[in-house]
Amino acid sequence: MNTSVSDFLHQTLANSPSIFDAASTLIRMREVEGIVGMKRSTIYKLMQRTDCGFPQPVKLSNSNARGAPVAWVLSEVQAWARSRIEARDQVAA
Repeated sequence: MNTSVSDFLHQTLANSPSIFDAASTLIRMREVEGIVGMKRSTIYKLMQRTDCGFPQPVKLSNSNARGAPVAWVLSEVQAWARSRIEARDQVAA
């Protein structure tokens, strides 16, 4: 089943509207891809660059093995996307 980001967020809000907090909500790669409009390989390249400020993931286990589960903080991904919009608007002005 392919769930869109808006469907995911809607389901999250519907299931727990009183405790929803973007600063403590963890999202997986599929949702990050949907929010920023980029694929996995580009996202990982951005994470390696120090000049773009792309958010770093949070480990979901104690494993250091390649492929160990990670997630991103929703508010950090949203803030990064907003910063790209602001940068565009500053160039256009």
